[in-house]
Amino acid sequence: MPRRKPTPCPLRSRFGANVAQARISAGLTQEALAEKLGVSARYLQSLEAGEYLPPIPKLAKLKAALGLTWDGLFRGCE
Repeated sequence: MPRRKPTPCPLRSRFGANVAQARISAGLTQEALAEKLGVSARYLQSLEAGEYLPPIPKLAKLKAALGLTWDGLFRGCE
């Protein structure tokens, strides 16, 4: 049986939007950012779509790659 995609929740959706906005502002494609993080472009696409939250080590890499603060990464996720 195929796995179903998780339903995006408001927190994950806001987080994904923050990542997408920061990536675009940095002038990076999903492929370029995925390469910097050592993940697939599909995984990054899933993050931006709000399907998943990455584990803490990947969050730290993502924050550094985009030049964000923790507050910037999770803005609006209160």
